[in-house]
Amino acid sequence: MRIIPSLEIRDQNLVKGIHLEGRRVLGRPERFSRHYYEHGADELLYMDVVASLYERNSLLPIVERTAREIFIPLAVGGGLRTVDDVRTVLRAGADKVALNTAAVRRPELVREAAQRFGASTIVVSIEAKRQPNGSYEVYTDNGRVRTGLDVFDWAVRVVELGAG
Repeated sequence: MRIIPSLEIRDQNLVKGIHLEGRRVLGRPERFSRHYYEHGADELLYMDVVASLYERNSLLPIVERTAREIFIPLAVGGGLRTVDDVRTVLRAGADKVALNTAAVRRPELVREAAQRFGASTIVVSIEAKRQPNGSYEVYTDNGRVRTGLDVFDWAVRVVELGAG
């Protein structure tokens, strides 16, 4: 078993999501990262939860500070739309990137990034909600936008595209 805390970031603050609707500010993400690191987490995931909505990623300063002090793998997601965005986050200190909205909008990004940086570096984060008929549908933009994609079909497809 691996422990991988997912830290949701909004405007440089760690937030706690409430049913994909509201957010409560908890504090500086670096403080929580250190706590998880000191208590045995195997990896950390930073996710900018409004990056796709605002078409930006504001995690670079947080990633840089965390990578200097925490010595476990760090995955970063939110607002990464191009291979250049992926490169920038990796250079800031991330070990992996998590793609969701951009991967749904342009699946070839997964292949391009995996070819450039390796499959083990590219993760596809899948947000899904159970539908009334019992199926699971993929959502983007932090659970705000329906895609019409079946979660299991999408998972197979992104693996075929090169996600690790």
